[in-house]
Amino acid sequence: MKNGSFVISLDFELYWGVRDKRTLDECRDRMKGVHSAIPRVLALFEDYDIHATWATVGFLFFSDAEELLHNAPLLKPSYDDQSLCPYSYVKLTGASEKELHFAPHLVDKIASTKGQEVATHTLSHYYCLEAGQTVEQFQEDLGTALDVAKTRGLELKTLVFPRNQSDEAYIRAFADLGGQAYRGNEFSSLYRASATSGHNLAKRAGRLLDAYINLSGSNTYKLETPAPGECLNIPSSRFLRPYSKRLSLLDGLKLKRIKDAMSYAAEHNEIFHLWWHPHNFGVDTDENLRFLERVLSHYALLRENQGMASMSMGEVANMVMK
Repeated sequence: MKNGSFVISLDFELYWGVRDKRTLDECRDRMKGVHSAIPRVLALFEDYDIHATWATVGFLFFSDAEELLHNAPLLKPSYDDQSLCPYSYVKLTGASEKELHFAPHLVDKIASTKGQEVATHTLSHYYCLEAGQTVEQFQEDLGTALDVAKTRGLELKTLVFPRNQSDEAYIRAFADLGGQAYRGNEFSSLYRASATSGHNLAKRAGRLLDAYINLSGSNTYKLETPAPGECLNIPSSRFLRPYSKRLSLLDGLKLKRIKDAMSYAAEHNEIFHLWWHPHNFGVDTDENLRFLERVLSHYALLRENQGMASMSMGEVANMVMK
């Protein structure tokens, strides 16, 4: 790694990513806004020559619920909390508001844009650390997602685990399916992988403060080549918190926190890995894009002065594997 690298990954999930936490009425405007926000993000990426990874829930490849159920794996997740399983939801509601659940045209647009990598976010937004499900069910879910992508000419080698839930058994299952790289969590204990029940108030408050005040360090790093047959961990460095009118007076601190870590990565030949969800930009889109452009402008400065490079997760993996 020379002169540092700027990695961006996005968790593209629409309503499947929040279905067990938010009602459709709470999310409708945000999810609808994704369809106009993504082309604008892609245009901004093209302007700044940004390479990025879009970890996409496999359900988004389908056109409707009928196609989804036709392609569903036989082995489905047996969560103790059945509200986590999307298949009963699909049968009950028909996922009838298609623009909140399906987006094959956006997947195609991302795939056809220079420098953009389509990765997997599992088929069904699968939760690896929730009680009741098994590694075998995960592997069938993920294998189906990879097969569905192949029908659209895409070979997915990179994985982002939903809710950042993973452990060694699930990482190995991805490697067995031909996976090359995944996004791990920041090194601080604030970001340690856990089931939903482990997301207590203290941890959430700590993560919020860390977005504005340096509690966990830069979270930048150097990579080591994994052993043969193992997946490369490309950990996240920072979640790009969306615009909040209530916290907007602190945006300068949030930007400084990100820029300082980017500069550290460039100076020490390390990686800075920024991530967010497209639906974070589904509302307050103008404000979010303005903030993102300030981040990308800083990257452009580091690229010009220090040779920092923009890379997708797949490009990082290919470089390390070589």
